Amino acid sequence: MDKSMIKGILLGGVAVTAVAASGVTGYQALNQPKYAEVLAAKEVTETIRTPREQCADVAVRRKVPVQDEYRITGTAIGAVAGGLLGSTIGAGSGKTVATVAGAAAGGYAGNKVQQGMQERDVTTGTERRCKTVYDTSLKHHGFDVTYRFEGREDVVRMAHNPGARLPMKDGKPVLDPPAVN
Repeated sequence: MDKSMIKGILLGGVAVTAVAASGVTGYQALNQPKYAEVLAAKEVTETIRTPREQCADVAVRRKVPVQDEYRITGTAIGAVAGGLLGSTIGAGSGKTVATVAGAAAGGYAGNKVQQGMQERDVTTGTERRCKTVYDTSLKHHGFDVTYRFEGREDVVRMAHNPGARLPMKDGKPVLDPPAVN
């Protein structure tokens, strides 16, 4: 074998090795997973207001219905008492004037006393009172993830927060959560 043939075999071997190595490296690079850079992951929630009825028994005071609306009983008792008291004062025609004046003043006083008694005459009972109140809760809808891949930015909604990197397959984000081993 001459020198040129040995050189050719060596150069050919080196070339074949280089081509094979670059093919393996290229194949590995093609099969490496690609990732997008996550720029932001914002949690998306909704506040849910659920109405419910809340009831309580409350003590209630009510005025007792008035039976003597014009307060005739108080007026009559006051007039009689005032008339009797007035008749004890004075003599002659002065006694008559004092009796009439006493009856008038007593009637007025008796009317006012009965009015005060009627206003303070109350009964206490319980009454059920209800109102609508709202319970609030948060409903989780996922995360709006802003990412950059091959120079372009996009947003996708995901069920989980992907962290700093978002796996990509065929130029699209992989939305499934990572498998737990």
